[in-house]
Amino acid sequence: MTVLAAVLIAAVAGFAQSVSGFGFALLSVPLLVPFVGAPAAVVAATGLGFVLSVGTSVHQRAHIPWRTVVVVSSTALIGLPVGLLALRLLDARWLSLLIGCVVIGMTVLIARPRTRPVPGRAVGVAGVVSGALLTSTGMNGPPLVLALQGAGLTPRAFRACLQAAFALQDIAAIIGFAVVGRIGSDALTVVAAGIPGLAVGWLIGDRVFSRIDPKTFRRLVLALLVATGTLAVVQAILG
Repeated sequence: MTVLAAVLIAAVAGFAQSVSGFGFALLSVPLLVPFVGAPAAVVAATGLGFVLSVGTSVHQRAHIPWRTVVVVSSTALIGLPVGLLALRLLDARWLSLLIGCVVIGMTVLIARPRTRPVPGRAVGVAGVVSGALLTSTGMNGPPLVLALQGAGLTPRAFRACLQAAFALQDIAAIIGFAVVGRIGSDALTVVAAGIPGLAVGWLIGDRVFSRIDPKTFRRLVLALLVATGTLAVVQAILG
């Protein structure tokens, strides 16, 4: 059951990421929690996200703004230990509650239209916050999305920057998970089973991208994120 769930969840999350440009971890982490628990879900989503980000970064390497990537990736190193500490100290129930609240909160922030530029220092702050969220909840994307929306990047450079930053941060996070002994058999099983689903979801999403209204699909993804976040909160409360 866990293997089948991993394939399906990776496919759905990969599809969403392909079409909308965000949401892989936001979708996959809360959906994986009922099957493998919160700690393993965080580690597995990070592993799958690394595979996805590396592949996308290689494909879009000509458009990567490396200076911005270096800033958000280096500052993330400050936040990574904080997230690892939370992952070690919080039990599964509280971690699930944290994941649900982060999903809902970040979804609301992403859904809000942004019209004003973000100060340059906000990019560095976003890197710190994303590092802490990555190793505690597996979801490092929202702070970077919020900061980079006002960084003056073209859409193509924006997407390439996110993927390169995700890849570098994921490497550091995986090393951290190994150091604190969080890479278990459940997480490895999900990663191994999820890679084929991830590839299928991404390819299908890439094919339908030109045939679907991105704004409409974005609203659907946001609604799904709220639903999955709420589910994680309810599960944590009910124990």
